[in-house]
Amino acid sequence: MKFAASHIADVTGGSLEGPDVETDGATQDSRDVQVGRLFIPLVAERDGHDFINSALVAGASAYLTQRESMGGTAIIVKDTAKAMNQLAQHARSAIAGPVVGVTGSVGKTSTKDLLAGILRRVMPTHASVKSFNNEIGVPLTLLNAPDGTRAAVVEMGSRGIGHVAALCEIASPTIGVVTLVAAAHKGEFGSLDAIGIAKGELVEALPVDGLAVLNADDQRVSEMAYRTEAAVVTFGESISSDVRISSIALDDELRATFELDTPWGRVVARPAVRGAHMATNVAAAVGTALWLGVPIADVEAGLTDAEVSPWRMEVSHSASGALIINDSYNANPTSMRGALDSLARLQQSRKVAVVGYMAELGSDEAEDHLGIASEIASIGAEMVAVGTNLYGVEAVDDPLEAIGDLDEDTAVLVKGSRSAGLESIAKHLLSR
Repeated sequence: MKFAASHIADVTGGSLEGPDVETDGATQDSRDVQVGRLFIPLVAERDGHDFINSALVAGASAYLTQRESMGGTAIIVKDTAKAMNQLAQHARSAIAGPVVGVTGSVGKTSTKDLLAGILRRVMPTHASVKSFNNEIGVPLTLLNAPDGTRAAVVEMGSRGIGHVAALCEIASPTIGVVTLVAAAHKGEFGSLDAIGIAKGELVEALPVDGLAVLNADDQRVSEMAYRTEAAVVTFGESISSDVRISSIALDDELRATFELDTPWGRVVARPAVRGAHMATNVAAAVGTALWLGVPIADVEAGLTDAEVSPWRMEVSHSASGALIINDSYNANPTSMRGALDSLARLQQSRKVAVVGYMAELGSDEAEDHLGIASEIASIGAEMVAVGTNLYGVEAVDDPLEAIGDLDEDTAVLVKGSRSAGLESIAKHLLSR
């Protein structure tokens, strides 16, 4: 959003030094500065104040600072992180339409992308970039919403109890979508029940006239209905779901077609995301959009045309004709099983699973990795482990050599946690 530097100073309780210029959006990363942006130097392992000059050279029109002015236009504040949140709350107040918070252990980003794709057909909509879902990503999402935005879809992550509640104080969501409670980040929470408590903070933050969109197939999520006075719409394959998934069919490149029976009519879904396991994310987005009054024709078109964040069930073909599934953005046992289900459904006779470390699983990590190894064996796929021996086999030094020659009768899944960095393997496979 566009703000005068003097207005930023008023909102944050800061003092303006230098010309009263206009800012357009914000970033905390000097490498991401665009002309006219506000630079927000945060103090963490590295002190962002050390990069103010770089930001000014790159075109930042103004900057927050806890120090003395370094020239240009400075807004001097006591705490840049607190000032960022204050400004983000102010930006949020300019969005008159729905603000949708999306959380859950699995499927947040895909659900966010799909819902934004639908809403953009009927109103100016802004959404979190990629997986910008933490204490920095959420305020920046709001600050970078264009003027005139009528709806926002804000992804909300959590690594502890209280995190989602803090994000809700900034974003003030009117709708909350909870996709699933699963073992992602279990090492930090300690138990699935603790994860459920944390994710449910989104539901508790909703206004009475808001909406909670909950997974009927996950008991921990469906029971969140008792934690809110807002309206509730459920989704899933359960017969009790308000938005019920049925008749899933996949083509030979994992493009899905299925039906959703809803109180507003039947939706035929042909989503931009690949794989049968994405159907619940589609249903969550559809239930939200229909409750908001989006016509079914726009819902169906929006699902198909949605722009999906990278490295999530991306299906491509190598130069030799092999089918490559790049699902390397992140991994936990639930998402890994979904991806393996997709691999198993393919017609190629040779199937290879290139798997990396699944992070933040806590004391269950050995059991969880061995469980995935067993599932790989059960679908008749070859396993190539990269960077970890937890799958019960020795990690390979050269995964490309271990995979060997590729042809049209080969399908390869590449999946691991973000820290594993397996996207480079997928890239090399496509060039072979």
